[in-house]
Amino acid sequence: WNDPEAQLREMQRRLQRMFGSGNRRSGGGGPPKGSLAVGAGVIIVGALALGASASLYTVDGGHRAIKYSRVSGVKPDIYSEGTHLRIPWFETPIIYDVRAKPTSIQSLTGTKDLQMVNIVCRVLSRPDQRSLPIIYRTLGTNYDERVLPSIINEVLKSVVAQFNASQLITQRDKVSRMIREHLTRRALNFNLVLDDVSLTHITFSPEFASAVEAKQIAQQDAQRAAFIVDRAKQEKQSTIVRAAGEARSAELIGEAIKNQPGFLELRRIETARDIAQILQKSGNRLVLDASSLLLNVTEPSSVENPRR
Repeated sequence: WNDPEAQLREMQRRLQRMFGSGNRRSGGGGPPKGSLAVGAGVIIVGALALGASASLYTVDGGHRAIKYSRVSGVKPDIYSEGTHLRIPWFETPIIYDVRAKPTSIQSLTGTKDLQMVNIVCRVLSRPDQRSLPIIYRTLGTNYDERVLPSIINEVLKSVVAQFNASQLITQRDKVSRMIREHLTRRALNFNLVLDDVSLTHITFSPEFASAVEAKQIAQQDAQRAAFIVDRAKQEKQSTIVRAAGEARSAELIGEAIKNQPGFLELRRIETARDIAQILQKSGNRLVLDASSLLLNVTEPSSVENPRR
């Protein structure tokens, strides 16, 4: 039913069957003149309706159309959304979807250090509306299947070969930008517009992944060993400082005892006070010798009685 010529032939066959059955029922002769006039009118109206239907075509939203003429070939005019006229049989509308369409291409390529990398590149592409007649002449309607796989693989291999495998991770923004610029220029040669280019997946070989993991573990172990060494150095330095402080303290105490004999008596009184405070906090009852615990502060000291 999409072919107007087939519809016209089908209507003619139905009219012939109708008039043939009328002649058989009338019993002979030719068909009545009234029936011929009615049949001719029906044929004319049907032909006009089919011609009007075949002369119109509709371009949906987000689409553009061009015309192919049997006489002059592809015409340069581009038709936007809506209903348009055409000459049946002589002109055929070619409708293109000009909305951005996603395409994902997977490519296995090698890096600068000879590592194999599996990359998935996703692009949003659409045809240049002003160049639809050229696209139809050179690529046809399946332009994306003809162009995108080849140029994406070519650009990925040429760009990735400039970087090491580790740089694909650390410099991913730079790699994506270079791929986008190269792909955009290559697609314009085929009158295609790329709205977006992104690297969705980057997968390395199992051997390289194991090597990266081992390298990370070794770096962590080295950092841990360096921390242990630094801590040992700090402890050594603190021990030296503490020993120097204790030596200086002993030196000062010796000088104080030598120059001021009352220093020992002061220390004995301080020690007696500390012992008394500790025993005061205890809940037990104790009977102790005050002299042995240095609590008999009234006893003459060794400073007053050197013979003791």
